[in-house]
Amino acid sequence: MTETTLYELLAAHPVISAVKDDAGLEKCIKSDCKIVFVLYGTINNIANTVCRLKNTDKIVFVHADLIDGLANREASIDFLSKAVNPHGIISTKLPLIKRAKALGMLTVMRFFVIDSRAMENIRHCDLKQYADFIEILPGLMPKIICKVSKMTKKPVIAGGMIEEKEDVVTALSNGAVAISTTNAAVWFL
Repeated sequence: MTETTLYELLAAHPVISAVKDDAGLEKCIKSDCKIVFVLYGTINNIANTVCRLKNTDKIVFVHADLIDGLANREASIDFLSKAVNPHGIISTKLPLIKRAKALGMLTVMRFFVIDSRAMENIRHCDLKQYADFIEILPGLMPKIICKVSKMTKKPVIAGGMIEEKEDVVTALSNGAVAISTTNAAVWFL
């Protein structure tokens, strides 16, 4: 899976299932969503979760910061790459994104855009060669989606608080290439 292939897949399927528990996993497997962000798990069960999703032809990203038992260290990315083998990694930590990229994985750098300081952090973060995509949360900020997209020249995924079709349309029409949501009802729109 390359960045270009993923970008093309997102153009056709812009809703990403963000799974935060086993009940969500079961719903996700039944959905037509092609891309999944796994936002939960432990070092004991993450490989099984990823395997189940990949067996249903899903493209799987693991949020490295949220896996219980992993430290925020590059060795965690090595473990995920070798033992779990997701298509990509999500993180709020640039060193983890850099390591994932060095291992040939797709990367999503996640930012919580809560104030002007967060925008400055995005502006000054060295994303060019490391982050394939940027995810901003909350995803209900059309002007911010547009600004981040122009500022970084990276594809933006709008995540968090997306609850209905109007939210999806607004994010996509303001520059997001996709949205991610834990709201299973949106997965089935």
